[in-house]
Amino acid sequence: MSHRRRIGAITGAAALLLSATACSGLGRSTVGVLTFSGHDSPVQVSYSNTLVKGCHRIAVPRGATHVENNTLVDVVLYRTEDCRKGERDEGVYVATTLSNVTAPHTLPWRSFSVIH
Repeated sequence: MSHRRRIGAITGAAALLLSATACSGLGRSTVGVLTFSGHDSPVQVSYSNTLVKGCHRIAVPRGATHVENNTLVDVVLYRTEDCRKGERDEGVYVATTLSNVTAPHTLPWRSFSVIH
């Protein structure tokens, strides 16, 4: 391989690698579905392809009491609408492909964030 072709191949590979890594941080989303429902409520809300950055409000009218995490990422559930931790509430960690249910007489979940 000539010197010029070798430099061209290295430059092309570096450009491809740089463009792939630059785009990977933009708009990444979850793979799979998060499903929320309220206690004794017919309302069930599912989220798919959720952005991994930021806080996401749970659109169940009176909050969610059940969650099924059928995604490839872990999530943290919060009882506030803005993913803010309370005085005694640090959030509930739900690993991938698991589910969780609130304890009786506790506040429902109102928001979640994705661990990436």
